[in-house]
Amino acid sequence: MTTTIAECIEQRFGIAAGGAVHDAPEFPGEDALVRILGRRTHRRYRDEPVDEALVEVLIGCALSASSKSDLQQASIVRVRNSERQAEIASWLPAMPWIGEAPVFLVFCGDNLRLRRAAALRGKPYPNNNVDAFMNAAVDAGLALQTFTLAAEAAGLGCCPISEVRTHIDRLTELLALPEGVFPVAGLCVGWPAREGFVSMRLPPALAVHEDVYDAAGLETKIDAYDRRRDARYRIPADRQREVERFGTAQFYGWSEDKTRQYSRPARPGFRDYLHRQGFALE
Repeated sequence: MTTTIAECIEQRFGIAAGGAVHDAPEFPGEDALVRILGRRTHRRYRDEPVDEALVEVLIGCALSASSKSDLQQASIVRVRNSERQAEIASWLPAMPWIGEAPVFLVFCGDNLRLRRAAALRGKPYPNNNVDAFMNAAVDAGLALQTFTLAAEAAGLGCCPISEVRTHIDRLTELLALPEGVFPVAGLCVGWPAREGFVSMRLPPALAVHEDVYDAAGLETKIDAYDRRRDARYRIPADRQREVERFGTAQFYGWSEDKTRQYSRPARPGFRDYLHRQGFALE
């Protein structure tokens, strides 16, 4: 288990931390920084419930997340009914952890409260546009991530499930989501049955820019990342995507996997769904 910030950075990005990190004697809040840098994805859980008081506190943490203009456009549906949770799991059989998780939540963007508040106070609501949708989606994402960090600080493991949107109409009906509310992602939560894994991320050299966006050398940096990640964890041939279209690749790195994944339209009906949920998206 990594214990220093420099070790966590190397584990997270597959590259050594900069000299300034190594030379620093200590960092304020170092324990929390190590937890965040070293966070792991957990998809296997012990058959052990999560205390209700802890769940309540973690939900409080989630709703304490930053919110655009204090609009507070995130909502959480806790799926407590085991049959409903099992139904959601049945839609995604490749993800059995959905049905096995002691706690399963669905984080939603929520415009409903603002629309109702406008009617309550006799005010117009002219902002049913793309920006309003984005604000609600970001609020939900911030709440989900804050819940995850708080849960991991308490020793729990989490796994977000964006694939629930593949069955968005069924999920909306199952959870009785009203107009103005849409699911962003599910979240599995439980006590880890194993250590979990650290997913190697794109390095700061690819994701951080100074003053202006700089895409120079982008392809070379992506290829280097592919090879570092492949050296740590090679995706086996039987897990390559779209083999019938593109064949089996000799080298199958992150960029090959993700470009194959996005070589087909993803959820093409999402805009129509949002229209049905009352979002004009203008």
